[in-house]
Amino acid sequence: MEQGAIEPKGTADIDNSSSYKKIIIVAAIAAGIQFGWALQLSLLTPYVQQLGVSHTWSAFIWLCGPMSGLIVQPTVGYYSDRCTSRFGRRRPFIVAGAISVAAAVFLIGFAADIGHSLGDQLTKPTKPRAVTIFVVGFWVLDVANNMLQGPCRALLADMSCSNQKKMRVANGFFSFFMGVGNVLGYAAGSNSSLYKLLPFTITKACDAYCANLKTCFLIDIVLLLAITTAAVLLVSERPYENAIDNETEPFFGQLCGALKRLSKPMWVLLLVTALNWIGWFPFIMYDTDWMGAEVYGGKPQGTPEQERNYDLGVRAGALGLMVNSFVLGFTALGIEPISRAVGGLRWVWGIVNVVLAICMGCTVAVTKAAEKWRAVHGGLALPPPDVKGGAFAIFAILGVPLSVTYSVPFALASIFSLSSNAGQGLSLGILNLFIVIPQFFVSAVSGPLDAALGGGNLPAFVMGGIAAAVSAVCAMFLLPDPPPETHVAVTMGAGH
Repeated sequence: MEQGAIEPKGTADIDNSSSYKKIIIVAAIAAGIQFGWALQLSLLTPYVQQLGVSHTWSAFIWLCGPMSGLIVQPTVGYYSDRCTSRFGRRRPFIVAGAISVAAAVFLIGFAADIGHSLGDQLTKPTKPRAVTIFVVGFWVLDVANNMLQGPCRALLADMSCSNQKKMRVANGFFSFFMGVGNVLGYAAGSNSSLYKLLPFTITKACDAYCANLKTCFLIDIVLLLAITTAAVLLVSERPYENAIDNETEPFFGQLCGALKRLSKPMWVLLLVTALNWIGWFPFIMYDTDWMGAEVYGGKPQGTPEQERNYDLGVRAGALGLMVNSFVLGFTALGIEPISRAVGGLRWVWGIVNVVLAICMGCTVAVTKAAEKWRAVHGGLALPPPDVKGGAFAIFAILGVPLSVTYSVPFALASIFSLSSNAGQGLSLGILNLFIVIPQFFVSAVSGPLDAALGGGNLPAFVMGGIAAAVSAVCAMFLLPDPPPETHVAVTMGAGH
């Protein structure tokens, strides 16, 4: 248990100290979680537009993520701490989460087929029944991901039994497998022929793009359920029998109380984090749509040639995200020595936020270059190699600031919490609120903003670049240095 963490009375250890082999098995669940998350990021915005939901309204579907992050994960964590099941505290929630993810993924993948069987007309641009099923599956997926990820991290902490080295290793393995899941998901999303492995996925209501997405999600179901089954069978938990004593207020009451007692450094950290994520979310939500629509000049619903260009762009975007994941993983190994070289965590965070702002500006340059090329060579001309290279360079370079975003804020929250009355878990829960709230803001604003300024993704990207630049200034000049005697591994917080 990290210093400052609050451990409930009566917490049961897991065989005193679990082997690294068992820790790796539990951490591997992250690969299944992140496989589905990568598919969600790279393919679902284009897919929902194929079902007839406009770009403007598709932004509101993404509100599920912040809502579930705001409510589900802290609630599940709170009750998993107190679960008295004979199967253990965490495993019942892990099993329920994995089954819910599988059900949600099935609904999403088969939304077009189910909608058609319920009466959707294939000749009409909007398929209302398929959209309804998709939205239900999408929301269930985000809720289930939060229900699964929190107890997995908690189980790894239980297995470490207050051994700080083992906790760092466990979190490192969890982050590693998140990277593995990212690479697998983006690789699957960028492969336009994967559906040939399961030819039955092509139906009257589901074309090759839809069938490919369906195949990807079926693979994810098998992977996640296989890893989860191995984890819950091979790793045992001692039943938690004692209720927590002297508890007078629920979790959210404790959360509100902790917010009132936050120190100034923590408030600055939360400000920088919120601005940082306003910078990130426009690109995270619309990166593959940007590649399909602005770089490749396609449309999700248009002529066959426009749909072809859009599909090629989305595939290229998924490949870019896979490259981004490789860069992210390698960068994570070097954050700590780099931070020492540049003068501390706040400086490395500020510098990479400048990089993020520059990259968001470069999306405008790449888009204008692609538009100029199509104006000269015809509206359906695919982008030339230099435009494609510029877009891929943006994806690759962004792996560096994304790696820092997944690690440094969590490390600083752990450090600053040592001087406050909040434990590590509660402090990281508060940090999560300032990741969730920006996602609400971006989801609500980006669609209308893009529509008001002529459509497309560039207005939201520019907004993100401005927020990233302000975040960089705040990180470098307002965020205090942590106490020099405190040492926290910056890789512990990595992950979505």
